[in-house]
Amino acid sequence: MIKVGITGGIGSGKTYICKKFEKLGVKIYYADERAKFLTNNNKYIKSKLISNFGNNIYINNKIDKVKLAQIIFNNSKKLNIINSIIHPVVNNDFNEWCNKYKSEKFILKEAAILFESGSYKNLDKIITVISPIDLRIKRIKERDKLNEQDIIKKINTQISDIEKIKKSDFVIYNDKINNLDKQINFIYKTLKKH
Repeated sequence: MIKVGITGGIGSGKTYICKKFEKLGVKIYYADERAKFLTNNNKYIKSKLISNFGNNIYINNKIDKVKLAQIIFNNSKKLNIINSIIHPVVNNDFNEWCNKYKSEKFILKEAAILFESGSYKNLDKIITVISPIDLRIKRIKERDKLNEQDIIKKINTQISDIEKIKKSDFVIYNDKINNLDKQINFIYKTLKKH
């Protein structure tokens, strides 16, 4: 089985592209969704976060996103602590998930911070989704109801598209100019051949 990572900056459309791969029968592990689920449901993560940041990090058994954002905003030391607690658990969850689908030719692991977390090192191939900044801002405004300043701050926390492209085996241009289906089919057929 070939383990393929798919990533892209916030608002690049990677989830939309994953849905297109799913229609082709590709199994997809949504790392960001699983991380959220595990943060709220995994006993180890919960106890570690509480011991590091106090009981009020959870409200009604759910992580307090506002409190979490306040803790990690502009504090890389605390962000590293949180990542060191959550990422290994997500990685184990991914490996268990892969065991269920080991007969597949390839699988996709969708993650926003594939490079930033270092998890790309455990994958065989990487796909990066690239989208023009103005299109990304428009999508995020519609989806998350954020203002442009906050969106740009979020975009700036992720590594640049140029850096992502350098580390990728495939690039999908989600820009309303290049044909998406053509690009996806090319990657799908290439990975199926391996």
